Amino acid sequence: MTPITEVEGRRVPLSNLDKVLHPATGFTKGELLHYYATTADVLLPHLRDRPVSFLRYPDGPEGQRFFTKKVPPGTPEWVTTAQVPRSEGPGRMVLVQDLPSLMWAANLVAEFHTHQWVVQRPEVADRLVLDLDPGAPASVVQCCEVALWLRERLAADGVEAYAKTSGSKGLHLLAGVRPTPSDLVADYAKRLAVEAEKALPRLVVHRMTKSLRPGKVFVDWSQNAARKTTAAPYTLRARTEPTVSAPVTWDEVEACPDDAALTFLACDIGSRVRDHGDVLAPLLDPARSAPLP
Repeated sequence: MTPITEVEGRRVPLSNLDKVLHPATGFTKGELLHYYATTADVLLPHLRDRPVSFLRYPDGPEGQRFFTKKVPPGTPEWVTTAQVPRSEGPGRMVLVQDLPSLMWAANLVAEFHTHQWVVQRPEVADRLVLDLDPGAPASVVQCCEVALWLRERLAADGVEAYAKTSGSKGLHLLAGVRPTPSDLVADYAKRLAVEAEKALPRLVVHRMTKSLRPGKVFVDWSQNAARKTTAAPYTLRARTEPTVSAPVTWDEVEACPDDAALTFLACDIGSRVRDHGDVLAPLLDPARSAPLP
């Protein structure tokens, strides 16, 4: 029988707590749920009001993985949903607004991916994202070099950038922007990627073409498109270790000596939040959002 836990007055079923999900460390589903419960204070503000897509991996990263964008069958009636535009036509998606909703969603075993806009303003972005994806033998070390160039380029336009690990191989740069149609944000992000390639031709490529990417950092600007999503801050990733898309300081980016220096597991996040707070908290303050040039 599936155990039922009460979370802030809601009855939340939590199943298969002993199931190993991240085999390299023996990280179980119970530990995954504990991670999300203890990280909720910093995670939830980055999810709130943003329709969530779930990359589900219920049997671990080596099992079946699949995206869920529609409201999953069996979703409790108290979980907030909203009708939103999607590539395949309008549909209802989940909003993770509170701790009970987060724990219900975490029980699905999923990465959390969000749009760059909130449900009150569909397809009008309030965030800009640049996904720095290294092509071997390039690594996160090269991503850091590119990130520093992009930080200065954005600053020249009055846009303040923040960084987080992707939780996989690279880095994500994020910036708060005044509400702007997503297509215009995507156009601006593409211009930045093209400029980065011109300035750092040995390091950067702005096109996804695989033959161009070995040894370089692909600056993926396309995730600013209205229908695209990006891994949310603090989400676990579907990898053999329980890696996290973790906010990082610019000091850490500048000092990055190797891949391991910017790899963070679930067990690392509590102490990082105690030491640094939420490095991405400024993104939550509309007053700190910048107009795009």
